[in-house]
Amino acid sequence: MPFMDIIKQNDIELILSKMLTAGGDFAEIYFEEGDSAGFTFIDQKVEVSASGTTSGCGLRLIKEGQTYFASQANPSAVSLILLAGKLSGQLQQSQEPRTTRVQGEAIKIELPSVAKITEELQPYLEVIENLDKSIRETSSQIRQVSFRISAGNKKFFIANSQKTIALNKRSSAIFTVSVVVSDGKITQTAHEVIAEEALNKIKLENIKKIVSVAYQRASNLLNNAIPSPAGEMPIVISSTAGGTMIHEAIGHSLEADAVQKGISPVYLGKIGKKVASEKITVFDNSTLEGFRGSYKYDDEGTPGQKTVLVENGILKNYLYDLFTSKKDNVKSTGNGRRESYHHKPIPRMSNTYIAPGNDNPEDIIKSVKKGIFVTKMGGGQVNTANGDFIFEVEEGYELNDGKIGRMLRNASLIGNGPEILNSIDMVGNDIGWQPGTCGKDGQGVPVLDGQPTLRIPKITVGGT
Repeated sequence: MPFMDIIKQNDIELILSKMLTAGGDFAEIYFEEGDSAGFTFIDQKVEVSASGTTSGCGLRLIKEGQTYFASQANPSAVSLILLAGKLSGQLQQSQEPRTTRVQGEAIKIELPSVAKITEELQPYLEVIENLDKSIRETSSQIRQVSFRISAGNKKFFIANSQKTIALNKRSSAIFTVSVVVSDGKITQTAHEVIAEEALNKIKLENIKKIVSVAYQRASNLLNNAIPSPAGEMPIVISSTAGGTMIHEAIGHSLEADAVQKGISPVYLGKIGKKVASEKITVFDNSTLEGFRGSYKYDDEGTPGQKTVLVENGILKNYLYDLFTSKKDNVKSTGNGRRESYHHKPIPRMSNTYIAPGNDNPEDIIKSVKKGIFVTKMGGGQVNTANGDFIFEVEEGYELNDGKIGRMLRNASLIGNGPEILNSIDMVGNDIGWQPGTCGKDGQGVPVLDGQPTLRIPKITVGGT
């Protein structure tokens, strides 16, 4: 049901004022409607298929730095007025802030068979079935091939006591493939992802291409790669690896809640100070048209924007939502994001990337006498308290006398984010992107990470 069929302008004003009855500093209404569909195809069959709609509202009340939050599925004006009164009552009774859900969960329709997968997804299922069959016929080393495709649309309406009113909509679609191969002794896995703003932009020919790429990488890792060397050495990270490193090594550490809570002390009080090589400039930009992490408004109604986080090595800004920006007496950077109406907004990245530099990527490769060339990153972990990280290398090669050599397996990169960012001495004039869904505080939001080709003169490589 459309937002304005549920609630009128007078109702909005009444709900906001009801929440502020006990003297709160800020009140917010967040309406959301959405629909989604998708399936997972594993071991030659559809394991999970689902389609559903959601409709709900989240109410947020802030007083003296404390947040009170409640959410409701399928709301009415009357039920929201009552819910606003409950939040206000928590203030009056001096209760500890808490998150509340009332009147059940959002509607979710489980599809019992493949036949009921939405019509729009059917061509993708047919292609996936054929690809799965053809790949398995290619090699007896394949142990598992899994596919996941999903798409969704969401529109939301925000009104708050600061007179902000915003209506916006977003859509997204993502396809992933994972191929596992084994010779009985060694097992290797390769992944590929396509992410677009709409399902019809995920082309069937591109799916065929990346499935082939994933299989070839897994097969080469198993049959042609050599064990990675270990120790300190220079590496070149290609732009094709995407910005996983920048996302983990510095991105989360610059989200204002992490800084304010002391979770990220490494960047506390460092605005205006050198935190990276003078060759490094980092942006978070939600205004890039058609990108996975883009939006017109964030989930608090603040317009999306391009934020300079690091400029020529100097820390310029943190990523703020309304709550954290008030604490620091600055404006929100438009990075208040939430997974759904069941969640309160928190500072999150959007499209985060290192800006291209002036070096030719080929010259960067040629500059390394002995090291590693990384073309695709795997998973990783980072300690935001000190910046220490470890990342898997899904695809990497030897570098000998400036030439790319044999493929390596089981390599990992171990280092410290601030130290590595300060040591980067060559930055390519190219850029590559890696789409993903970023998890934080139990919420997932779509993001895109990017970087040019980079040279790190010394990093610890973990090998076999």
